[in-house]
Amino acid sequence: MNFELIVFLVLAAAAIASAILMITRKNPVTSALYLVFNFFIIAVLYLFLRAQFIAIIQITVYAGAIMVLFLFVIMLLNLGDDKLLKWKLNSGKSIAALLAIALLVEILYFVMNFTSTSELSPKADSMGTVEAIGKVLYSSYLFPFEITSILLLAAIVGAIFLAKKKFE
Repeated sequence: MNFELIVFLVLAAAAIASAILMITRKNPVTSALYLVFNFFIIAVLYLFLRAQFIAIIQITVYAGAIMVLFLFVIMLLNLGDDKLLKWKLNSGKSIAALLAIALLVEILYFVMNFTSTSELSPKADSMGTVEAIGKVLYSSYLFPFEITSILLLAAIVGAIFLAKKKFE
């Protein structure tokens, strides 16, 4: 086993552990912190795949913006009452647990039987860079990119218009 494989296995185990800790904590703020930790681990895994742009976007968008949104929702809901968070076992939850175990067995089966030890493509170093994504985005996908920007601009103008009407 080489160094990259060992680091990958450690990071994968940490990602799984932080995901399990995220869904098992009673305090929602603690769960959100474990989710941020998981986002950072996944960003490092993207770096192992030589996808630098996606790793930065992972940190910026998910660990930054989405987590701020989650924390605002947690604060607005005021989930301080532990009586609302009690877990009761019923048939739906037991079926969900069985399906989760079946999914885990299936994933382990595929990992054991279909993993390959092939190397990355020679183009892998240049595929995930900002330069390569920018070239493709502004050449092959220029029209969809411009349509998306116009739709986002229309949404922002509409939101400002509705907010202005509401405050007047």
